[in-house]
Amino acid sequence: MKAYRKQLMRVENRREEIIKEAAILFKERGYSAVTMRDLAKAMGIKAASLYNHIQSKQEILSTIIISLAEEFTNGMNEIVKTRLDTIQKLERIIDLHIDVTLRNADGLAALNNDWMHLEEKNLQYFERMRIDYEENFKKIVRQGVELKEIKPYNIEIMVFSTLSTLRTLYLWYPKKEKIDAEILKKDMISVLLKGII
Repeated sequence: MKAYRKQLMRVENRREEIIKEAAILFKERGYSAVTMRDLAKAMGIKAASLYNHIQSKQEILSTIIISLAEEFTNGMNEIVKTRLDTIQKLERIIDLHIDVTLRNADGLAALNNDWMHLEEKNLQYFERMRIDYEENFKKIVRQGVELKEIKPYNIEIMVFSTLSTLRTLYLWYPKKEKIDAEILKKDMISVLLKGII
């Protein structure tokens, strides 16, 4: 039984390595330009060996995107359920985006740039999550305006401005290694919310 568990862990670890390496290549070249042969070469293995761990490039893409989208969705759902005020909820949303970016900047590139390459079932699932996420964000901002916790600017503009910044953080932050993660969180929360509080 122990030997079987060890073997299973090795297979899972190898699969994770493949997905991480693919995310890097997708970020550098874009999903369409990367082949399974490119991925095998980057990993120093034969292309046929990849198929012991993964069925296709599409499976890799959907694993990356769907797992990240579910992480954002679950995080947002938890935030919505809390009894926090609007500002605290917005702080949690910013915190969520920063945490995910720090853990998986390469995967976020696929989420933002290659989602349209998902096959139909996964594409619909992803689009539904994205729409629900944005609607929850708007709902939080709308409630904040109604409760006079934030300024009555246009809700669409506030959500777009905040999400645009958060969704592109993966491009900017890896080049700014000198900025501590805690300072990033504190200052981004202050800068993004200062104009609407």
